[in-house]
Amino acid sequence: MAKYSEKFKIKLVTEYLDGHLGYKSLAKKYNMPSQTPLQDWVRAYKTQGMEGLKRRIKKEVPPVQFKLDTIQFMLKTGASYQETAEQFSLNNPSLIYRWMKVFNEQGLEGLKTKPKGRPSMSKKANTNKQTKKVEKKLTREAELERVNELLRLENAYLKKLRAFRENPNVLLEKHKQNWHSNSKKKESD
Repeated sequence: MAKYSEKFKIKLVTEYLDGHLGYKSLAKKYNMPSQTPLQDWVRAYKTQGMEGLKRRIKKEVPPVQFKLDTIQFMLKTGASYQETAEQFSLNNPSLIYRWMKVFNEQGLEGLKTKPKGRPSMSKKANTNKQTKKVEKKLTREAELERVNELLRLENAYLKKLRAFRENPNVLLEKHKQNWHSNSKKKESD
């Protein structure tokens, strides 16, 4: 159940818009621990009207393309989570934050909806799982190559770190020289 009813939200928003009390005073008057929800409600009301204050009864799962569009809008325009939520008529900016976090960690796959609950115990499901496990397992050779590559990368990193600790100025000079030579190449093109 929602912490605050729709009637309560409307009451506070209209009281704020009447201009007699500010956010902090209204939050105190109604024993709210913070003024932040009230600010969010007023912002939602100003951008979406009464719809912005209504609780979503049906849990609609936005399509992957919609999530991707909101993330791309935010990245291209530099808009805040709140501004992006207003642009896409969402009344929960933290939802966009979660999408962004999942997208950065898992890519497009993370934005896809995952089935909830326990999988069925049908025989088909078991055979599908077994074939997926076989497909996902790398061959012993491929696994060793992967480990080898990771060790090479770690070794190279540690060498550079050691060199930098011994003489940080040499590394900075080297990067300056590379930058100057790259900029000269671009100018000559």
